[in-house]
Amino acid sequence: MAIDAKPNERTRRVMVGDVPLGGGAPVVVQSMLNAPADDVAANLAQIRALADAGCEVVRMAIPRRACLDAFQAVCEESPLPVVADIHFDAGIAVEAARRGAAKLRINPGNIGGLAKTDAVLDAAGEAGIPIRIGVNAGSLDDAIAAREDLSQPEKLALSAVDYACYCESRGFRDLVVSAKAHDVMTTVRTYRLLSEKLPDVALHIGVTEAGTTFQGAIKSACGLGILLEEGIGDTLRISLTDDPVQEIRACWTLLAALDLRRRAPELISCPTCGRCQVDLIGMARQVEDRIAGLDKPLKVAVMGCVVNGPGEAADADIGVACGKGSGVVFLQGKVVRKVEEEAIVDALMEEIGKL
Repeated sequence: MAIDAKPNERTRRVMVGDVPLGGGAPVVVQSMLNAPADDVAANLAQIRALADAGCEVVRMAIPRRACLDAFQAVCEESPLPVVADIHFDAGIAVEAARRGAAKLRINPGNIGGLAKTDAVLDAAGEAGIPIRIGVNAGSLDDAIAAREDLSQPEKLALSAVDYACYCESRGFRDLVVSAKAHDVMTTVRTYRLLSEKLPDVALHIGVTEAGTTFQGAIKSACGLGILLEEGIGDTLRISLTDDPVQEIRACWTLLAALDLRRRAPELISCPTCGRCQVDLIGMARQVEDRIAGLDKPLKVAVMGCVVNGPGEAADADIGVACGKGSGVVFLQGKVVRKVEEEAIVDALMEEIGKL
């Protein structure tokens, strides 16, 4: 391993189904289902929509033992590896490992303590699947939460490190660790500590309970952007109070902005000004919607006038620059056709289809 390797190049790799996580693998994009846990059809429909959007691993809550049959059915039909998310009942985790889970997510602090955790470790070991130890600010062990000598990031990191070390002491090393908070800088400081104290363990990063799409995307981009730029994080979820597909769009947008991974087109558009003589805001939204499902890592520019036209967006793969009632389509800075305003979006999409 190179001395200057980034933290996420030094972590121990685990396999979540057929998806490599850690050890220098590309940062894995994941989300969580929010359909009723006993509705097989609804969960599979959501998984397929997430897969189409670029999701690579999906997590499903199993709140009751009665939901295990549905979980198994979902695992058998899912195009993506399914992680079982379990709280409070170690027996559900044990059974989920036997019924097709690609990974287990537990919090030893609410699963019943270390004695109950042992059974989960054994079940995961027998199934050959990894475990994510997930610690949240709202569910710390009482003893750690009460310590006044530790900051919140130190409490979160200590809790996660203790659990990870315990698992490794029992010979279970296929671990992923997370320690999330809704506060951005608490999250950043916690993961920096984890990366230092658990350099071999893959980290799942995220800002928990980040909020609705607007606020949640900004908070997540701030915190996760800092960490990813520092090389911390092997997999991520951007948690939004919205359709999970929006989480995947946000993840890929963030990874592309950091030049880590590209999948979908990136929209470049100017903020408009008094020079603009077309409905650029509406046009940009149309283009954003129409390119959202494309599996092409293109840079697409929608510019309001010749000042911010092909010149400033010359590095775009394709774009439009608008004048009064019309616009030009350009490829890598060179104009290829001129069209009327009402035909601009269609013309742009037509040219994108040729690429």
